[in-house]
Amino acid sequence: MKIYKSKVDWWLGLPLIYPIFRSIQSIFDGEMFGYLALIGIIFVILFVSKTTRYIISEDKLIVKSMWIVNDNIEINSIRKIEKSNSILSAPALSLDRLVIKYNKFDEIYISPKDKQLFVNELIKINPNIEVAI
Repeated sequence: MKIYKSKVDWWLGLPLIYPIFRSIQSIFDGEMFGYLALIGIIFVILFVSKTTRYIISEDKLIVKSMWIVNDNIEINSIRKIEKSNSILSAPALSLDRLVIKYNKFDEIYISPKDKQLFVNELIKINPNIEVAI
């Protein structure tokens, strides 16, 4: 079993700047809520970034985001892997993505940190995968 972590884009944290700023301001104003909010924001950031991963286990690709198993894909069903910068919602923390096309019409967008190593591992299991990255 091999585990690949998601690449994380720094700008994904931009929507959190205002809540972090407000939390810090509340702390300086002596409000207990500021501490709780800041701890909550940090927890969410760490939780999401540490739990989004892609697992290659024998003949399956398991895509996990937070505590949810998003997909359990048979590696032999993967037809093609392409580079993508799609903004579609996906278990990926970066726009530097791969789209994995499997079965007849299914696809999933992911963003492994080491894309080439990840793809090489899939090709070891299924050498018929067409790669365009």
